[in-house]
Amino acid sequence: MPREIHQISSLIDGCCKNDRNSQRDLYHWLYDYAMKISFRYVSRQEEAEELVNESFIKLFKNIQQFDGSRAGETEALLKGWFKRIVVNTCIDHLRRTHLKLVSQEISEESETFADDRETGVDKLMYREIIEAIKKLTPVYRTVFNLFVIEGYSHEEISKMLSISVGASKSNLSKARHNLRKIIIQHNAYKTYV
Repeated sequence: MPREIHQISSLIDGCCKNDRNSQRDLYHWLYDYAMKISFRYVSRQEEAEELVNESFIKLFKNIQQFDGSRAGETEALLKGWFKRIVVNTCIDHLRRTHLKLVSQEISEESETFADDRETGVDKLMYREIIEAIKKLTPVYRTVFNLFVIEGYSHEEISKMLSISVGASKSNLSKARHNLRKIIIQHNAYKTYV
């Protein structure tokens, strides 16, 4: 797993020259990182792997555009750049497959749900939280990931998904509400088992 700046720079240079060994090493280094991102958007293993591989194709095709010129930050810059590729690949996939009916299905009215009680999220492990997120519908999961995990604003999300700002806010509210229900049901099940 390359960590030193000169190793990362060497891999990037090799990838720019279409060196298969450099591409393989970069792939192995960033694969788990990309899978974690992809799994936040899709729930099936095969689908996530397909999106990760598509993201790597885009990375290798456009690696010459990467600017890692800030000294000492090459790893963080590369991961950030690649994260954006993976997220955009996932969004494009969801647009093609799951989000075609968003404008028809989602009302632009924002619903609010009470958030005044503890839901037990603090007690769940990372894996359980990810499993709960996977149970959300693709539309809710996508907006939740973009807003809560990736840090995009509702304005940015509306442009990315071609929905209104109100629909983005509504989807986030519904995603949070549904996530609470899933977590509460999960905790209730664990109590009885």
